[in-house]
Amino acid sequence: QVQLIESGGGLVQAGGSLRLSCAASGRAFSNTVMAWFRHVPGKEREFVAGIRSIDVPYYTDSVKGRFKISINNAKNSVHLQMNSLKPEDTAVYYCAAKWGLLETPRLGIGEEYEYWGQGTQVTVSS
Repeated sequence: QVQLIESGGGLVQAGGSLRLSCAASGRAFSNTVMAWFRHVPGKEREFVAGIRSIDVPYYTDSVKGRFKISINNAKNSVHLQMNSLKPEDTAVYYCAAKWGLLETPRLGIGEEYEYWGQGTQVTVSS
């Protein structure tokens, strides 16, 4: 049974930083795709960033240059460093995982992922 546990959310002022972490248990990282999505009530879930075990990271345009996703295969974890946060970054952030191949154009499709965390709230005040 795979479980994804997120941590690191909270309240921060605009311009501040937060670091989200996602720890996976129940299955070792191997040919794994990890991603972060976010959701605001009333809006569709949005892809934020994704990374494969041995590959370059991918970001949605609105976070490029501000967010950085990293993966630690030895610790079965993925992190999202969020800098220069803006009020529009406010959302519940979810970690997602898929074991197996996933083509780059499909990294941002939530239905491709097998496992999801419970979500962590990020609130950025203006």
